[in-house]
Amino acid sequence: MPVVLVGAQVRGKPNFLTVAFVAIVNYDPAIIAIGLGKDHYTNLGIKRNKTFSVNIPSARMVKAVDYCGIYSGRKKDKSAIFKIFYGKLKTAPMIEQCPVVMECKLIKTIALDADELFLGKIIEIYTARKYLIQGKPDIKKIQPIVFSMPDNHYWGIGGKLGKAWKIGKNFKPNN
Repeated sequence: MPVVLVGAQVRGKPNFLTVAFVAIVNYDPAIIAIGLGKDHYTNLGIKRNKTFSVNIPSARMVKAVDYCGIYSGRKKDKSAIFKIFYGKLKTAPMIEQCPVVMECKLIKTIALDADELFLGKIIEIYTARKYLIQGKPDIKKIQPIVFSMPDNHYWGIGGKLGKAWKIGKNFKPNN
């Protein structure tokens, strides 16, 4: 699963939480879903401000990413870990060091048994040119982190496996 840092303004301070339950769930408008345990401190800020950020960290940030998942913002102030900036929504703290950052407006909260699913409309996407090739994100330059369960390890990205919606055209099922 991809690893992101979810940012929210909680009780006047930026807070960041490591999250692996994340997915784009709609193309147009672009909507992202994040699943957070109901007791996470970050949830308070998302619900209050109706905004959050989804920050895609690079592999070189793995220790800081893990720290943000180990310690709750209730007990540790995580506001000084990263260089923070704000965008159009003004209440979604974003991380300057992350290769790709999405600024999101909360559109729906779904209560699940153990988690809360937050759906956010992506208002803006931020990235530096150094992470792009011909104007598009380059996965090799971004170097995202992947989380595996149940062994609980962080992984980097290997090589390209094939072109989506093309590689399977010549597949022959064994029927």
